[in-house]
Amino acid sequence: MHSFTYAALPSRVIFGSGLLDKVADEVRNLGCSRALVLSTREQLEAAESLSERLGSHSVGVFGEAAMHTPVDVSDRAVDLVHRLGADCTVAIGGGSTTGLGKAIALRTDLPQIVVPTTYAGSEATPILGETQDGRKTTQRSLRVLPEVVIYDVDLTLNLPAAMTATSGLNAIAHAVEALYTQDANPVISLIAEDGIRSLATALPVLHRSPRDREARSDALYGAWACGLCLGAVGMALHHKLCHTLGGAFDLPHAPTHSVILPYAVAYNAHSAREAMSRIARALGAADAAQGLYGLARRIEAPASLEAIGLKRADLDRAAELATANPYWNPRPMTRAGIRELLEHAFTGQPPETYHA
Repeated sequence: MHSFTYAALPSRVIFGSGLLDKVADEVRNLGCSRALVLSTREQLEAAESLSERLGSHSVGVFGEAAMHTPVDVSDRAVDLVHRLGADCTVAIGGGSTTGLGKAIALRTDLPQIVVPTTYAGSEATPILGETQDGRKTTQRSLRVLPEVVIYDVDLTLNLPAAMTATSGLNAIAHAVEALYTQDANPVISLIAEDGIRSLATALPVLHRSPRDREARSDALYGAWACGLCLGAVGMALHHKLCHTLGGAFDLPHAPTHSVILPYAVAYNAHSAREAMSRIARALGAADAAQGLYGLARRIEAPASLEAIGLKRADLDRAAELATANPYWNPRPMTRAGIRELLEHAFTGQPPETYHA
């Protein structure tokens, strides 16, 4: 018998196309009338357009969301919330914008609506990662779980190829680790395998035909499924490494996940055999790590840590930081083993089993 605990998360999900006009309805359903729309600088135009759609239900736009959710940016956003008298937030964008909405919710308890435009999956989780003074810390709290998520496939049709690839692999990472995490359960494992399969099928199609609506729908569904996994169970080596690399060296979030994933899976291969079988099956591959590496190459995701900005001189410090605090993983995280993993990820060579 396999004992387990499963807790469903309380959130409302709307999935379809042409859904931006429903945002105002959802603001009202929350009992709110003064939404602050959030975005990054790159998506400011989309945020301003959404604010116009909301009309009197919007009090303005804050367009300074940034990667890794810097605390100083969140503090400025909270100041604006108080000045404008906002009673909820509407985040449109990827993980950076969703993270800002969560940081505001943590500090103010305002309800959140999220309109994802990438495959980040953060919108489906009660997890917030924040960065201050070069360190990224993560916490889990229902206080930061968005109340409403609106998945509009139309908003992903113009997602650039590079972002499609890295964002999709980032999503797959959530489901991969859910299969071998300490608190894995059969419900989430089913969802994880389905999420991996959906994205692994859709991403190569989108690499060839970026505006394929059916593939976009499958990818967005897969991202939601993978996000559910991230929100329901704990994570392990892969996420620990990516948070370390992102927070300490300011590496881009999704590309870091896409590079590290095959190597983290290879590191754990002999300690999580059932999970590896399920990952390989979902990928349609003979081997989990090689299947992930091959998928990344087919969709031309970044191939190495060097390619996304890490310096060789940073490898020793990265290994030290990643193993400084105890963190559960199916295979013990030793400094020597992690250093070897990082060496391979730095060069981009095919993954292999690592020896601690």
